[in-house]
Amino acid sequence: MTDIKLDIADGVAVVTIDRPPVNALTMALYGQIADLFDSFANSSDVHCVVLAAAGSKAFCAGLDLHEFLAASADDDDERATIVRRCFAAVRHCAVPVVAVVNGPALGAGCVLASVADICLASPNARFSLPEINVGRCGGTAHLGRHLPQGVLRHLVFTGLPLGVEDAYRFGLVQEIVAAESLHERAMELAKLIAGKAPLGLRLGKQSMNGAEFLPVEEGYALEQTFSTRLMHTADAREATRAVVEKRVPVWSGQ
Repeated sequence: MTDIKLDIADGVAVVTIDRPPVNALTMALYGQIADLFDSFANSSDVHCVVLAAAGSKAFCAGLDLHEFLAASADDDDERATIVRRCFAAVRHCAVPVVAVVNGPALGAGCVLASVADICLASPNARFSLPEINVGRCGGTAHLGRHLPQGVLRHLVFTGLPLGVEDAYRFGLVQEIVAAESLHERAMELAKLIAGKAPLGLRLGKQSMNGAEFLPVEEGYALEQTFSTRLMHTADAREATRAVVEKRVPVWSGQ
């Protein structure tokens, strides 16, 4: 995988998109991202993922327009399937995902940041859906989970970016961190998450994803089924004992 790097340590997988100059996404790279995030379902040594980007010009400039121009209309269905699978793989990754947005996140890059569980961004970050500028549209289904409709439509119809302060205010970004401290903060947060009960992280994420679009009472009922499953695990009992005994828990993953 030449355009993406993977490092795993201390329960944290760091996935770095590395395609100079602006980390634009090709169909091959979409597929690599999907395969990698799907693989974490079977990785017992991964409890949190950090999604980052190399360089300082952009987090991700979106779809590679050169590849898009060279594509045939006959390829549209296959291409759309690959792109959907990529975003779904990140959003439904078996463990929590922390996006680290170190610069502009445009189009598909903006969507990629939005499907992470938590988004940290530098003051240099901005978020936009500039598809209207190249005669296209898209991305609103995922961004609409975070942004009010008026804000979303302003992004779509003008192609203008949303600054990081507004992205934070609306909830797309959870923390704004100085550029020089962004990676360190992301790793600090990821290690904190990775230290929690492995089954609790995985089932908790399934629970939240499943309940997100349900009516409140139905969503809570679904959450209760996951909570009940966790209550009877060895790690749940270990968590309780560790709190009572004022010590660090030792997880078995069971």
